[in-house]
Amino acid sequence: MDQEHRAEPAGDGDGTGRRRFLAIATGAATAAGLGAAAGCAGGDGSGNLRAGEKGAAAMPDGKPQAAGAHAFDVKAENDRPGNADWAVVKAGPARAVEGFADKVSVLPGESFGLYVSTTAPRFTVSAYRMGWYGGARARLVWRSQALPGVRQPEHTVDSGTRTVRTRWARTATVETKDWPEGSYLLRLDAQGGEGGQRFVPVTVRSAATAGRTVVVNAVATWQAYNRWGGYGSYDGPSGGYASRSLAVSFDRPYEYDDGAGLFLVYEAPLIALAERLGIPLAYATTTDVAREKRLLEGAAAVLSLGHDEYWSPEQRAHFTAARDAGANIAILGANCCFRRIRLEASELGPDRTLVCYKSSYSQDPGFKRGHPATVDFRSAPGADPESSLLGVIYDGYPVDAPYVVTNPGHWLFEGTGAKAGDRFEHLVGVEYDKVDTGFTTPRPIEILAHSPVVCEGRPSHQDTAYYTVPSGAGVFATGTMRWVEALDATGDGRSGRNHGLDARSGALTTRVTENLLRVFAAGPAGRSHPAQDNVKAVYGGS
Repeated sequence: MDQEHRAEPAGDGDGTGRRRFLAIATGAATAAGLGAAAGCAGGDGSGNLRAGEKGAAAMPDGKPQAAGAHAFDVKAENDRPGNADWAVVKAGPARAVEGFADKVSVLPGESFGLYVSTTAPRFTVSAYRMGWYGGARARLVWRSQALPGVRQPEHTVDSGTRTVRTRWARTATVETKDWPEGSYLLRLDAQGGEGGQRFVPVTVRSAATAGRTVVVNAVATWQAYNRWGGYGSYDGPSGGYASRSLAVSFDRPYEYDDGAGLFLVYEAPLIALAERLGIPLAYATTTDVAREKRLLEGAAAVLSLGHDEYWSPEQRAHFTAARDAGANIAILGANCCFRRIRLEASELGPDRTLVCYKSSYSQDPGFKRGHPATVDFRSAPGADPESSLLGVIYDGYPVDAPYVVTNPGHWLFEGTGAKAGDRFEHLVGVEYDKVDTGFTTPRPIEILAHSPVVCEGRPSHQDTAYYTVPSGAGVFATGTMRWVEALDATGDGRSGRNHGLDARSGALTTRVTENLLRVFAAGPAGRSHPAQDNVKAVYGGS
């Protein structure tokens, strides 16, 4: 986390530290994840797909799509042949090809604008739905014909907020007829010139979530960390915190991970696992949850994935209302719900500018108009620590420590073979959370793992925790940012990939997550699995 967050995480920090955080947190994992995906069996690539008109769907297996929001069948979708060649394997030179969509999500059948800049004379667009597909991890749903390539104008930077703006011309309109709900990566393939490939993420969201487990793509956090154009929410070209953007725009490509943002490391492994289980799933983004007050009504569970730091007050209110109506909540990362943001319109549409002034909130015109301060949720004015929803609270960065099982008899550890005191190397990192009753903490709350850490010389603990509320909802928090990444961990860890996570950590996190998803999908978990408070036994306090 930022420099000032480490010992007492309550303020803002410098951009250099946060850039280092991103490299530490994701660098090794991405290459490993892509390599594993590219090596999976399934399908025959894209050869069966004809290059149709842009926006026209092409289905390789000829099976009819399920119709209607409630008819979507995750198991049937994943029984289709996958396409293991979905990954970017030749990124090419900088700016060879890149793009963005003018909507972070669309309902099935809706269209979106695609904005592409390339040095090549032409390019194609391939839409991959990310899932399980027998281990292939993706299915090719549609491919465009070859489109003419254009080098779009250089971006500009707003002098007041240091917001990067593109003002590109629309390249194509993409129709999503017959695209099933889910998380998509569009792959841009430059043809001619020096070549190159990049991703553009888009979610085909669910119109309703009743009875389903909702996968929420953390697009606000992806954008906050995006430094395309030289500026993000942590720093500018100088590397200093003072040069950061006070507002960032979705109207630009993602710089990180070949355009995929933070999706591949922090979200794709969990989506693959959930789809393999075949539980009823729905799909949304943090923007959708913030905008649509009733979107989560009747949901069985709601999933916050591996790195979900930036939340609007509306998103938090809607998560909390869902919990209080009986929807289970799973926080499968750490440092969740930490930054309070505001979503505003851009030239391309609503909710496409993420405002987060942090320590400069008093300069924010929106704050002066009466909007909540865009500071950390736990900070004044309007302090509301994230622990009131999560059960745990962010405690620091950076750490790399073993995960230590404390409560092996808990139902979430069923089938893992874990014993009290078992250690799983490197599973705690790079950020971590803990139970701290000095902040508002729902009770009863159970601590499942209590792992000693030393954060820049300060001894502390990481906690995995589970609590239940009167509505019957259960809330689970892993307390470590590496949980979703660990789902893909294999081998003995000696290669250093995935931060040294090994097959033991992969097996533990996979089985615990399977137990969690199955129970949470069945309805309010607290009715069958009420939490048994053990904070005093673990910490020796109240």
